[in-house]
Amino acid sequence: MSKSYYNADDLKKFANITEFQKPLGDKFFEYYGEVFKDGALTAREKSLIALAVAHAVQCPYCIDAYSGDCLQKGADEEQMMEAVHVAAAIKSGSTLVYGVQMMNHVKEKTM
Repeated sequence: MSKSYYNADDLKKFANITEFQKPLGDKFFEYYGEVFKDGALTAREKSLIALAVAHAVQCPYCIDAYSGDCLQKGADEEQMMEAVHVAAAIKSGSTLVYGVQMMNHVKEKTM
């Protein structure tokens, strides 16, 4: 049986990142807390954005955290999956746009 690097229990230890560098850790959590408050976007909308970004950056800890957070903030499964599809579309589009670079390079080499 292979052991995974991901350990779901580590998410519960996230606040412990201040242990090795308290001043910067405290600043991060202060900033993080401010970012996720209601503002021009609601906390629910921000949570859906975070869920989408979590999928784009492939962070299992963030996916776990924001799946639960979205539900707590009133998002439903359809909205959550739609946010994931937005992330997938942007990620695939960003991959494909590099195809233009490849096409430019190929045309330069073959013309």
